[in-house]
Amino acid sequence: MKAYMGVTDGNWYGFLAARPELTEVNFWRPSGPRPFRALTPGEPFFFKTHHPHNRVVGGGFYSGFAALRLSEAWEFYGEANGVASLAQMRVRVGRYRRTPIPDREDPFIGCILLRDVIFFPHTDAFAPPPDFAPNIVQGKGYDLAVHHARGYFRDLMNLMLGTGVEIDLSNPWHRPGAVYGDPRLAPQRLGQQAFQAVILDTYNRRCAVTGDRIRPVLQAAHIRPLSAGGEHRVDNGLLLRSDVHTLYDRGYLGVDLKHRLLVSPRLREEFGNGEEFYARIGAPITVPDGRASRPNRDFLEWHLDTVFKAS
Repeated sequence: MKAYMGVTDGNWYGFLAARPELTEVNFWRPSGPRPFRALTPGEPFFFKTHHPHNRVVGGGFYSGFAALRLSEAWEFYGEANGVASLAQMRVRVGRYRRTPIPDREDPFIGCILLRDVIFFPHTDAFAPPPDFAPNIVQGKGYDLAVHHARGYFRDLMNLMLGTGVEIDLSNPWHRPGAVYGDPRLAPQRLGQQAFQAVILDTYNRRCAVTGDRIRPVLQAAHIRPLSAGGEHRVDNGLLLRSDVHTLYDRGYLGVDLKHRLLVSPRLREEFGNGEEFYARIGAPITVPDGRASRPNRDFLEWHLDTVFKAS
């Protein structure tokens, strides 16, 4: 298991600590979409305040990273960005960039997306790890399988989980349990808001079927929906134009195991339409460059067997 100790802005921490109902949050970076690769989904991310307070005040579990425009970060997360309004967020980001953001600009920021977030009571705040240097500005990653302060991180994990459990720090954190409606933790599972943001970013803001880039009509679709035992996972998602999403969910469109578009004959039979899609039969859809992010074969098979109207 790996962990990350991020240095938190005092205003961000104070705002969210006063709103315990916000358990899925955006730990944003003010400049640049440089990816965050220190963790994989399901691993812990802790919050450490600046000097002179210098305490570990809470944490959550990593969902994913996305480069989002300011307006998109607000659309997906709202107050879970640690501010009360988009206008305040623009001011805060501009302050860290040391230049105000003009009203008509909508710059990209880096978004580290976290779920199952908790902030500790003041009496339970931890001292930082013994090797966390005072001059670290953003944060530091730890490999808990080899790190000498494993007992420290085990205690910190137990405080964050609210229970004393035996945790094997040599493996990713996993707590088994049902998926639908279950907020508990599992590797690879993203938070609900993170799923939308990460799918948008992973598919480069293009519909996987049509290539459309009109942002307001692009939606993160589940291959296997949560109501049927699916999960918020990148490999269970497709970025689709809203009408394509509807047709996919209702079985008029499908994707085969080689990522080629399938179109049900019932689309024409029932509606006398759909030529745009029939013209694309057999064409490969657009999938992410990273193999691990591409649609999972098991999920595609489930959709083909259960939802797609083959005849």
